[in-house]
Amino acid sequence: MTAKTVHDLFVHSLSDIYSAEKQMTKALPKLARAATHSELSGAFTTHLEETQGQIERIDQVVEACGIRLKRVKCVAMEGLIEEGQEQIDEIESGPVLDAALIAAAQKVEHYEIAAYGSVIALAKQLGETHAVTLLLQTLKEEKATDEKLSLLAEEKIAAEALGK
Repeated sequence: MTAKTVHDLFVHSLSDIYSAEKQMTKALPKLARAATHSELSGAFTTHLEETQGQIERIDQVVEACGIRLKRVKCVAMEGLIEEGQEQIDEIESGPVLDAALIAAAQKVEHYEIAAYGSVIALAKQLGETHAVTLLLQTLKEEKATDEKLSLLAEEKIAAEALGK
């Protein structure tokens, strides 16, 4: 990446999170299928729908800012997805796998929260107020998903994984 200006960094960061979201549209159905707890599977399916909306929102940002995204692959997301897949492959189906899937999904959410926070800060510096508004909607959704996963882990999955 060669970013010489804040604008270059904004375009690269937006391109990177776009790649991350696209990768998640392929990973979330796998997580939903691997989950044994119905609420967890449903949470992954719901987040897939949100992710598709988030991609559309990035498209709106691109249009509003008059930019072109770069063709980049988010290697951070690739690694997080690979880690989740390893857990699916290595842990027997059941509450322990569900707990591992929540942990993997929360790592993704925390990455996305950080990425959106950074790109919002860049958009603010560039005076891209419409982009900020759109990206803040996505950031709010990512934080809400993280919170839902935490509650699900604490209230349902952890007890089952511990055999209670």
